[in-house]
Amino acid sequence: MRRDRDMEHTLVAGLWVLLALLVAGCASDVEHASSADADATSPGGGTLRAVALPDMSRIEEPVQGQLSEQFKVLTQKRETTGTPPLEVAHAYGEMGKLLMAAKYFDLAEPYFLNAHTLAPREHRWPYYLGHLYRTKGALESASAFFERAMEQRPDDVPTLIWLGDVHLLEGRPAEAAPLFSRAAAAQPQNLAARFGLGRAALAQDDFLGAVAHFEGVLALNAQAVNVHYPLALAYRGLGETAKAEAHLRQRGASELLPADPLMEELLELLQSAIAYEIRGTRALNGADWSTAAAQFRQGLALEPSNPTLRHKLGTALYQLGEVRGAEDAFEEVVQKSPEYARAHYSLGVLLEEGGRYQEAIARYSTAVAREPGYVEARVRLAELLRRSGSSRAALPHYEHVLAIDPRISEAAFGHAMALVSLRRYQEAVERLRAAALIHPDEPVFSHALARILAAAPDDRVRDGRQALAVMQAMSEPQQRLDLGEAMAMVLAEVGRYGEATAWQRGAIAAADQMGDTDLAERMAGNLRLYEAGRPVRTPWREEDMP
Repeated sequence: MRRDRDMEHTLVAGLWVLLALLVAGCASDVEHASSADADATSPGGGTLRAVALPDMSRIEEPVQGQLSEQFKVLTQKRETTGTPPLEVAHAYGEMGKLLMAAKYFDLAEPYFLNAHTLAPREHRWPYYLGHLYRTKGALESASAFFERAMEQRPDDVPTLIWLGDVHLLEGRPAEAAPLFSRAAAAQPQNLAARFGLGRAALAQDDFLGAVAHFEGVLALNAQAVNVHYPLALAYRGLGETAKAEAHLRQRGASELLPADPLMEELLELLQSAIAYEIRGTRALNGADWSTAAAQFRQGLALEPSNPTLRHKLGTALYQLGEVRGAEDAFEEVVQKSPEYARAHYSLGVLLEEGGRYQEAIARYSTAVAREPGYVEARVRLAELLRRSGSSRAALPHYEHVLAIDPRISEAAFGHAMALVSLRRYQEAVERLRAAALIHPDEPVFSHALARILAAAPDDRVRDGRQALAVMQAMSEPQQRLDLGEAMAMVLAEVGRYGEATAWQRGAIAAADQMGDTDLAERMAGNLRLYEAGRPVRTPWREEDMP
């Protein structure tokens, strides 16, 4: 099993994304708030805004305690004569951070404004206000406060990127571009800065510039799937429709955000279930399994019935090698939340690893029934069905996955092999040709194509010359045992039995060297055919089918 794949690796895009999702639900926070003070005058003469606390009865107890404690600190600071304004500013700002982290955006606003009034040269308070207003869609205010933050730190890369982003949202790409350029100059590998340059170029119809910037992002990180859509628009602007269509097929919805230390601070503040989940998930994504498990356990102490937390705890335990503990966690999830597809999937993985294939198929089937778009579960289900001799049942699952994303190589290859199992060789050839174009760096597709062209029992499909051309286009096939056997198969089909015999003997020697004597014995059958001047008419032995 590939432990770095899905058993629930949820990428935390950033707190600002959570804020954007929940801002609409917080408009009524002020209605339930208790007034904390009226407008006052700061020691420097500026007006301080009235601040308030939320309705504490609606908040988890640990967070209630944090808010109450920080508010006591603030009250003590501002009521103590002679407290330096910077200390009072810090107390206001820390209270604003807690409220913003708890999603009370309207209530957080005056705390940050007061902190900025008392400490106008501090970078963080206008920076947080910039994010707060951007989240609320108040772009003019967001722009103004990011600019104030930049006055204090002109070369701060996150500030440059977020101000550029706001300018793009405002329809001011000419003002955004220099900001992204400064960020990229400071950090050439910063994907968010380069992505911003591409967006600014595209907004100004500079299609060549946009293509250069977007392709640069993909060169640094091929997984940045959200780049494909604007890149497609840029190619369309250049009239290169084929490239545009190719990138449209690869578009995705992942976020491409800059590293943002100040916003990441907010992720560490609250003692709430969601905060522990966020921290645990960050540790999980960083392969820090022990820390992840500890964070998820703390979250479960606050919300014992939270299925996501318990499933992620099971994932962390699995990665730690505590398989029994992981299984218990997943079982508890499906017992209490039977609709939770990912726990069924995870149980399926454990069952499959334990050789309990029919039970694993049942779990994967339940997972895709609960969540039809669950790609990983469908791929595992299809693969296990195919390897269990049910290729016909596997086909619709492969097709479903490829309809979602034709770039999933595991599904593309499995689909072709299911067609081979069903003796639908021509369709398999067509599938493999298409997949080889999409995945030019994965030789498995060309290798399989060559085998079918060389040894398919269907005379209408077999073409030794094409098979040889495919193999010759591949680099150094002798370095892989399976490719060496494929080359022997191809050479025999074009009548070059002496060379085929040599290649097959080399493949058998490699199998012996690896200690796989059973494979070597099976390969000897093809060797006897070549020595007798006869080709092979089976692309794969049944027990060696990939």
